[in-house]
Amino acid sequence: MRTRLVVALLGSTALLAGCGGPGGETAPSVPPLVSVSTTPTESPTPTPTDTPSTPPSSKVADTLCVRMNQTLVQSTLGVPVVRIHPTQVPAEFGFPTYDQCQLDLSRTPSGPVLRVGTSVFFATPADLAAARKAYDATKGEPAKPVTVGQGGFGNSRFIVFLADGKLRKMSGPPATLAKYVVLAQDAAQQAEGLPEPAPFITRPECERGTTVAAKVMGAEATVRRDSETAAGDIVCGWITKTRVLYSTVRRVADAQAVIAPISKATTSFPIPLGDEGYVDTATGRSVIRVGTDKLIDLVPLPAGTTDKDNMVTFALAMSGLYTR
Repeated sequence: MRTRLVVALLGSTALLAGCGGPGGETAPSVPPLVSVSTTPTESPTPTPTDTPSTPPSSKVADTLCVRMNQTLVQSTLGVPVVRIHPTQVPAEFGFPTYDQCQLDLSRTPSGPVLRVGTSVFFATPADLAAARKAYDATKGEPAKPVTVGQGGFGNSRFIVFLADGKLRKMSGPPATLAKYVVLAQDAAQQAEGLPEPAPFITRPECERGTTVAAKVMGAEATVRRDSETAAGDIVCGWITKTRVLYSTVRRVADAQAVIAPISKATTSFPIPLGDEGYVDTATGRSVIRVGTDKLIDLVPLPAGTTDKDNMVTFALAMSGLYTR
């Protein structure tokens, strides 16, 4: 009995030691070289079971992607395989902003995917109408109305619908609107009781921009969505019902060729960051080039609603996160 007690106490001590973290410490001026692992949208480390060989990362958070009928997805889209993407997918920033999960539709990392989004804010039919109007303004493939949930719209690449007080969006490979309706109907049935993500999903690396972000947006964020890209680059996002500000990274084949027309635009204001950087004085959008294949995007939404000087200050605050 004494031996069992000692073993139990040692096991408890090991578990407690593994729960340490940065807590409320001020973010360092230079982010850690090792990326921060999980965010609050992911499930906590599972309690040890009789199968300790299963890694903690294999437990995926409860999302629509987990709940959807994967056999239905496979047969409807005619894909060889459907797999739940095991890691967090960055939010889709805009109006609305969507939390996203992903189903991989191929055996290769670069294959097609099905992204399933849920609006971070509660939505009404008025929000659905605004989303439709915003999409129509893009002049993309025409969208048609659909009768899923409380209504929606879509085309051969995506569908948006209102259900249970949230806008839901599904987008993926070319198919037909009818096929996306089938998948949306399944998602609508599975959405009931879905856990609500925490409003503040943050990473310590992003805190360097929070004070300036409030100045850019004219208010403090009511929702935060920090994460990382598949390439391991940090994504930071500050959101209110009317404003969005985010930073992210694009990996491209020729960064100099992509930024060249931006540098020549009459509205471009140069900033001495990275190898070259510019703030668009008309939209506020900022781009910084780092090397030959990396572009940092700092994006305020709606476009043109922020002061150029505030965006320069924001770029100065955030650049060290991406240029190390």
